[in-house]
Amino acid sequence: MVADALRGLAACHPELIVDVDNRVIVRRDAPIEDKVGLVSGGGSGHEPLHGGFVGPGMLDAACPGEVFTSPVPDQMVRAAAAVDSGKGVLFIVKNYTGDVLNFDMAAELAEDEGIQVAKVLVNDDAAVTDSLYTAGRRGTGATLFVEKIAGAAADEGAPLERVESIARRVNELSRSFGVALSACSTPAKGGPTFDLPAGELELGVGIHGEPGRERRAMMTSHEIADYAVEVVVEDLRPDSPVLLLVNGMGATPQLELYGFAAEVHRALGERRVAVARTLVGNYVTSLDMAGASITLCQVDEDLLRLWDAPVRTAGLRWGA
Repeated sequence: MVADALRGLAACHPELIVDVDNRVIVRRDAPIEDKVGLVSGGGSGHEPLHGGFVGPGMLDAACPGEVFTSPVPDQMVRAAAAVDSGKGVLFIVKNYTGDVLNFDMAAELAEDEGIQVAKVLVNDDAAVTDSLYTAGRRGTGATLFVEKIAGAAADEGAPLERVESIARRVNELSRSFGVALSACSTPAKGGPTFDLPAGELELGVGIHGEPGRERRAMMTSHEIADYAVEVVVEDLRPDSPVLLLVNGMGATPQLELYGFAAEVHRALGERRVAVARTLVGNYVTSLDMAGASITLCQVDEDLLRLWDAPVRTAGLRWGA
């Protein structure tokens, strides 16, 4: 299934080099002279994360693993070598045990080959501290913010230390919370990965279907927004405007997401949180899960400028 998807990505996006056998997606114009390379990756099933975010203004390369399975170090080393211009490479890693271990190993191997590597861990999920796949907070929607803003900084020619610092800051200023209305089904299992009876929802679900904070009877969009916003705002305590991502988990239509976005804006307004920009859509998904997540990121003028900078990828594009 992953190979089929990669062949489709290659057919539809000739601006990318898609190595189907070795599972690496690279900008066709990489490496770019005097530019820090950005590499990310993770299990497939979260599309457009990460392969859909390869291109000007975001990632230079991505490494897709099997469904919900970390890519392997060889993929990451190939990606780093393909995008390294001599200015170093930043690995952006979601906080899941397999991803962390494999990216750590890949960084050591890449450095043995003379590639300078820095790593940033994304751990923005405010729902739970530990889960089935990780120790500490899970990495979720803030990955998009980190890749976009750090990608803009790299495009401006910022050195590796600066790009790494910006990426860490974005992660620290971001929090997320997800809600599942149905379970997702992996190709290997052929059915739902967990039991969620009709008429119930999972509050704080992870992007692999990990358990959240609690399970309740179905709630209205108004009630879900109040619950999710309260958790995120209480954890983040924003004192400046925020970027807002209203993210679908894969099977929630845009019609419902915009209705939910209206409720999230209401809930944030009642808590005196100003929204600078909003992005609505399916960006960090969980196969065919019905549900949504919200991510907030506090921004100042510089971070907002980097967010607004042009981007041109399969999954995200605006500006020149």
